[in-house]
Amino acid sequence: MDEEHQKSPYSVAALYKFVRLEGVAGLPDYTEMQGPLLTACKKLGVLGTILLAREGINGTVCGSHNAIAALMAHLATDPRLADIQAKYSTADAPAFHRMKVRLKREIVTMGQPDLLAHTNPMEATGTYVKPCDWNALIEDPDTLVIDTRNAYEVAIGTFDGAVDPKTESFRAFPEWVDSYLAQLPEKPKNIAMFCTGGIRCEKSTAYLVGQGFQNIFHLEGGILKYLEEVPPEESKWQGDCFVFDQRVSVRHGAAGGLQPGDYDMCHACRMPLTEADKQHASFEAGVACLHCIDTHSEADRARFRERQKQIKLAKSRGEKHIGEAE
Repeated sequence: MDEEHQKSPYSVAALYKFVRLEGVAGLPDYTEMQGPLLTACKKLGVLGTILLAREGINGTVCGSHNAIAALMAHLATDPRLADIQAKYSTADAPAFHRMKVRLKREIVTMGQPDLLAHTNPMEATGTYVKPCDWNALIEDPDTLVIDTRNAYEVAIGTFDGAVDPKTESFRAFPEWVDSYLAQLPEKPKNIAMFCTGGIRCEKSTAYLVGQGFQNIFHLEGGILKYLEEVPPEESKWQGDCFVFDQRVSVRHGAAGGLQPGDYDMCHACRMPLTEADKQHASFEAGVACLHCIDTHSEADRARFRERQKQIKLAKSRGEKHIGEAE
């Protein structure tokens, strides 16, 4: 961990790996991993969310630099996770309020639980492209670049020229492939896909491979790794990268690496907000914004106001309220 990283008190690690977590050869099934992993995280003072499924592990966690290093070492004691890697960034305050380890059908929900659960992911997905090689690929005129994230994430930043499927959730991605990509009169020579940390684009390449597409590539480590490794002056990234924690967004750091962005979040609809958005007449902290003012009922807003009131009371007592969004 570099000196610049150490200046911030908290480390944030985004990690995932598609791997069969079935109880074989004396190794625990993913359902048996939940309790010990939660205990280890709590002992280290690590906060965040980790998902476990038959197809692998996915999570984002925050803690002291030593705690995150210890957690990664703990995960590596399982031979199936020995080579698991993480994308690291920093935070000046805890990025989460509690620790959760959850069992899921999928570690990223696409509605395709068996896509990678019964095979070697390296044989079923597209080709990894390292951040240092990404620019050359996406600048090739024969490459179709696809952003596999949700529309509200794309709205605050993406790569130049990337196609936005305008999906509201990753579950809608296969439908977009079937209704748009598969209907193109000529299939692209190359398809390059990316997402925040790599997990969605990796699974989506597996879907495309299964649908008969060829020359499929995905950004290894996702946008976070790209922003971490590619110098700002060489970057093809435009804007901020949305992240699912209290920082809301991150961007290129002036001296390299990542730094928190300037966005806030509407805790009613989870849309990223600029300072200008917060000046809109519809904005009420924790209750409504210009994106959701017409989508929630007055009963919903009354409930959100009560939640916001309890959050403020908890903060005044130096406590964390369980209803505060992460």
